[in-house]
Amino acid sequence: MTERVAVDMWFDPACPWAWLTSRWLLEVEQVRDVDVRFHVMSLAVLNEGRENLPEEYKSFLSTAWGPVRICIAAEQRYGSDVLRKLYTALGTRIHLGKEERGPELYVAALTDAGLDPALAEAAESTEYDEALRASHEAGMRPVGQDVGTPVIHAPGPDGSTVAFFGPVITPAPKGEAAARLWDGVLLVAGTPGFYELKRSRELGPIFD
Repeated sequence: MTERVAVDMWFDPACPWAWLTSRWLLEVEQVRDVDVRFHVMSLAVLNEGRENLPEEYKSFLSTAWGPVRICIAAEQRYGSDVLRKLYTALGTRIHLGKEERGPELYVAALTDAGLDPALAEAAESTEYDEALRASHEAGMRPVGQDVGTPVIHAPGPDGSTVAFFGPVITPAPKGEAAARLWDGVLLVAGTPGFYELKRSRELGPIFD
């Protein structure tokens, strides 16, 4: 039997593109010998000190602290494996349900995930920010600060870890299409000196 390998993804629950990539990775688990581990990064941390942001995006970032703080609080309480079901619970309500980020959503998502709903209080606390920044830095350090989420760390062709931003996809591929994309992403990401492959987005996030 082929040995399964660990693939790590850093996410911000508020990002719709990270959500689509995460759903793709869960599909890849079913068709390739990989096990996905989730970690927290923060778009609010990433964009600290950047003044030339559109006002709409600044407003988005102002409400992005809560979900990542809750994720870190849950990780500290229950261990890192809990992030998979909590991310799914948060993302389902944020991206599929179009619910407003706030205390009611956080309590509901924690309850959906079978976790202590009192952890919703972490959204307004700076108690978890040091650990949040450490998790963020662990994910972003290998790829730099001029990208966002999703960030993935995966075993390269020679067994060493390759880290990259993306893929940015919509909708999330399924079945063999998910497998082909995974194989292709690993091929280009594992090529020494490869940095970028990009085209203008013509579609917004498609959740299905």
